[in-house]
Amino acid sequence: MILRTLAIALTALFVAVGAQAQQAAQREITNIAGDLYRFQNNFHVAVLLVTPEGVIATDPIDADAAKWLQAEVETRFGVPIKYVVYSHHHADHASGGEVYGDDVVFVGHTNVTKNLTGSHAGVRAPDVTFNDRMTLTLGGKSVELIHVGANHSDDMIVMHFPVERAVFTVDFISVKRLPFRNLAGAAIPGWVDSIRAVEAMDFDILVPGHGPVGTKADAAEHRRYFEELIAAVGDGMKAGKSLETLKQEISLPHYATWGAYTDWLALNVEGVYTALSN
Repeated sequence: MILRTLAIALTALFVAVGAQAQQAAQREITNIAGDLYRFQNNFHVAVLLVTPEGVIATDPIDADAAKWLQAEVETRFGVPIKYVVYSHHHADHASGGEVYGDDVVFVGHTNVTKNLTGSHAGVRAPDVTFNDRMTLTLGGKSVELIHVGANHSDDMIVMHFPVERAVFTVDFISVKRLPFRNLAGAAIPGWVDSIRAVEAMDFDILVPGHGPVGTKADAAEHRRYFEELIAAVGDGMKAGKSLETLKQEISLPHYATWGAYTDWLALNVEGVYTALSN
């Protein structure tokens, strides 16, 4: 009985250690270009611009991620985080700001503050807000913050790093992956207009908030997916077809190799149908 109890305890310990090791392996900082870095925390991504006077960071993601990042930045780069820029208000990207002290300035779109209700109420409010665009400069380096209209949310911004020729886009552009599930709260066709605005920017490197790094061509391909999806759903609605029929009939085979195609295509159809019905 004692041996069996010991074996169970050791098994539980090994499982716990293995889980911790797996979590640590999914949290890393990698260079994108120049002084711009990508921070991955499990399935979420943020970016960092390192300057001699400190770091401009983006979405905290959550408290544990923010604690890890703050310590790692000071150890690796020898400078503190000075600014945190919100891509938008959704808690899975914007949570964790309470970890940083009052000397860290939080920046976001004007609509972020009004949207911090319900499940997002615990998100730290931005100290500085803007409407259309803002250039944030620190240590001789700059990032352009640009509101491209309503898409996944009405406070979404794009972060353009002109020297590194990169943009950071969260949740409304992915690289060879379908948009998330049923596009809850999506602005259609505003989403397509937002992607076109990104395509008009001068950049080479596309860094999404989830998944791998891509290029401007990936943004264009994501936009074409949306255009084809919206057209297919709109044509079906004009023909009087029900949502359930459209979810079964619509297939976009050109995108069949994309991530989540099997699981999320019908949900994407549902999201567009709901948006076009309103």
